[in-house]
Amino acid sequence: MAWQPQEEGVKEICGLLHESKVPSNDQSRVWQQLQRCNRFPDFNNYLAFILCRAEGQSSEVRQAAGLMLKNNLKSSYQSMPLAYQQYIKAELRPCLGASDKQVRATVAIVVSALVQQGNGQDWPEIFQAFVQCLDSNDYNHMEGALDSLSKICEDKPEVLDQDVLGLSERPINVFLPRLLQFFASPHAALRRLALSAVNQFIVLLPPALFVNMDTYLQGLFSLANDPAAEVRKLVCAGLVQLLEVQPSYLQPHMRNVIEYMLQANCDPDEDVALESCEFWSTFCEAQLPQEMLREFLPRLISVLLSNMVYAEDDEALLEAEDDDNAPDREQDIKPRFHQPRIHGVDGPEEDEEDDDIINSWNLRKCSAAGLDILSTVFGDEILPVLMPLVQVRLSTTADAAWKEREAAVLALGAVAEGCISGLLPHLSRIVAFLVPLLEDKRPLVRSITCWTLSRYSKWIVQAIAQATEGQVQFDTVLTGLLRRILDSNKRVQEAACSAFATLEEEAAEELAPRLELILQHLMYAFGKYQRRNLRILYDAIGTLADAVGNELNNTKYLEILMPPLIAKWQQLPDSDKDLFPLLECFTSIAQALGPGFTQYAEPVFVRCINLIRTHEVAKADPGRAGVTYDKEFIVCSLDLLSGLAEGLGSSIESLVSRSDLFDLLLLCCADEAPDVRQSALALLGDLAKACAVHLQPRLADFLNLAAKQLQGHEAKENVSVANNACWAIGEVAVKVKQDISPIVMNVISCLVPILSNTEGLNKSLLENSAITLGRLGWVCPELVAPHMDHFMQPWCYALRTIRDDVEKEDAFRGLCAMVRLNPGGAVNAFVPMCEAIGSWHEIRSAELRTEIAQVLHGYKQMLAGSWDQYLAALDVQLREKLVKKYGL
Repeated sequence: MAWQPQEEGVKEICGLLHESKVPSNDQSRVWQQLQRCNRFPDFNNYLAFILCRAEGQSSEVRQAAGLMLKNNLKSSYQSMPLAYQQYIKAELRPCLGASDKQVRATVAIVVSALVQQGNGQDWPEIFQAFVQCLDSNDYNHMEGALDSLSKICEDKPEVLDQDVLGLSERPINVFLPRLLQFFASPHAALRRLALSAVNQFIVLLPPALFVNMDTYLQGLFSLANDPAAEVRKLVCAGLVQLLEVQPSYLQPHMRNVIEYMLQANCDPDEDVALESCEFWSTFCEAQLPQEMLREFLPRLISVLLSNMVYAEDDEALLEAEDDDNAPDREQDIKPRFHQPRIHGVDGPEEDEEDDDIINSWNLRKCSAAGLDILSTVFGDEILPVLMPLVQVRLSTTADAAWKEREAAVLALGAVAEGCISGLLPHLSRIVAFLVPLLEDKRPLVRSITCWTLSRYSKWIVQAIAQATEGQVQFDTVLTGLLRRILDSNKRVQEAACSAFATLEEEAAEELAPRLELILQHLMYAFGKYQRRNLRILYDAIGTLADAVGNELNNTKYLEILMPPLIAKWQQLPDSDKDLFPLLECFTSIAQALGPGFTQYAEPVFVRCINLIRTHEVAKADPGRAGVTYDKEFIVCSLDLLSGLAEGLGSSIESLVSRSDLFDLLLLCCADEAPDVRQSALALLGDLAKACAVHLQPRLADFLNLAAKQLQGHEAKENVSVANNACWAIGEVAVKVKQDISPIVMNVISCLVPILSNTEGLNKSLLENSAITLGRLGWVCPELVAPHMDHFMQPWCYALRTIRDDVEKEDAFRGLCAMVRLNPGGAVNAFVPMCEAIGSWHEIRSAELRTEIAQVLHGYKQMLAGSWDQYLAALDVQLREKLVKKYGL
């Protein structure tokens, strides 16, 4: 017997759905009651019935039923009885063209979810229903079908490009010609939905679109000046996507497309202008012939510069007047994510965030990004067009023209890197023009000037060495930014701190003579800033410590820097996430001060241990821990302990010996969260360097956990974890020597595949693998040398790319030790081995130089009559270098 709803059931559920829409009701109670109903197996049938048939109910109630049904289908469709699945489908199909717009839109959402759940295979009838609706000429039916198709295409377009049992051809072959016909519909909503659906196939480019490409392009061009802004926006989006993935289709039409995009870039609707503005960055990245764009540059640059002026409704204008007395709003304090520590050779570069001066992506920001990328492609060629426009805007001193002035400063910052060779001769004039703008009465002019100056940091610092004027210029910029750090406007404070952090990174030791002045300003700001900007200030302090290193280790400086930081450290409770940036800041200071941090170390060390312990407990039993588990507390604490170990060296031993750090560290090395393991393994390596003796009781456990991170899938999935594991094993090996022998072959069996299958692998992991293999060969040559012929070639290829340092020396000690034991194992890799040896610029260790010379002379003796032949296989320059350096 077919399922039928009970009247009282419908009534109860409709009542609850109605209550859920009334904000004044107790929403948690309503939600709990709905969840209770959700436990009944036929609850989803009721929801489908209410959506499709409860005509006496309001649209809001029917819509709420549909949205709840969609969420339930996503989570439990596969486990639903077949009869119920069929009931829901049968109810939905006739409602595609429901007369109520809200109900019709909700049916489209649910239908799209159902098609995706069945992967397009278990509901051929819906595709037939779509065809009937599209061909019906009834507006509601056409819109309902198009809305469903548009949503399916947006989420999972591939389900339409496959064979479906019960249909004579693939759905897309049936739908695409119809969708293209709708481009000419008199109804804007239908044109929009059809275009939105077809655009989703550009990346997949199924055969149906391939054969209809000319029709699609003609349709796009015919909609270029559509009266509906949403349609024009989709035209731009389609052209940008085509340019990105199938540029060859646009090339014959490129002049017209560029002309259109310039026009769309000035569209009165900002969304259309923004969508079209993406075209310029995409064009540059598509590496098309520059000639195509060159003649349009004067108009394009003018348009971009005009669009870089703040729009009247830009949220930044509203926020710009925030002075530092106004309390921070919770929504202004963005969640921050700590970057776990990466160890070993050149870790991956962090993403720069310095360009995030404008909160949300908008036409102004997109135009600046477009100008930036144009400058990297066309270089100084754009300056004769750009600079007169910038100069005109900068020379207008009238207050009413401040937005144009601000946009000109933004433009100077945007082209700083791309056009630097043309701008460098004028750097002193540019800086002289910008510095007074740091005092402009408009906060947004002051803040953008900070950013633009930071974009020239590298060259401002380089000018110090060239002349006294360069020194004066640097001091002028430095003091100007320091003054702005103490600005009364929060936005300016933020921009100045970020700009100063960039300048610090470039200036490094140049900051040392000015440390007292810098610290006085930063610590004055520390007493003045609220939470949001304090985080940026911590970063500036940490960057300062990284930049000047041990120069900071001076009582005069520490008396300014440390008391406020320690007071804040003591004031923040263990559950406060504002501890994260402070922990990061302390990490940099501990590394910079080295042994000088000893006087502050114990309370910091103890608190880190307590934080790790608390959150390890909270993971299993939040009630007992008294806090909610948050792995970031563990990651930040592990990283600060790493900083302490690196800074204090062997002095950390007394703290470690009185703690349960190694028990906690073992838990963290086995944690399911990759970033916890990443930081734990970094700490393992740092502790091995500082106090390896305490590792001994758990050595095998630690090494097995580290080796596990290097196994095939694990290493590719979590490269930074594998990188730190590899580095830590090498550090442990150097310290514990022969005690590492039980796991040597296990580790070697993981390292060889990494070195042999380099495609797509991270450079840092390859280099760390090469170093660790060498270190294992150095401390246990008798175990590793017999297997040299399996890895010698890829290992030597990896050694060639490593920069000269102590770690590379260790790796080559391993090479020499293994060749001494098994010279035959390296004969087949003679050329790559010589290339690896030739990659040294200078070997500082006289002992290692001698060992390498002995290896080469050993081969000369061993190969005797074939020696010249082996030597002839080397590149001429390399051969001459080795013969000369090692007396061959």
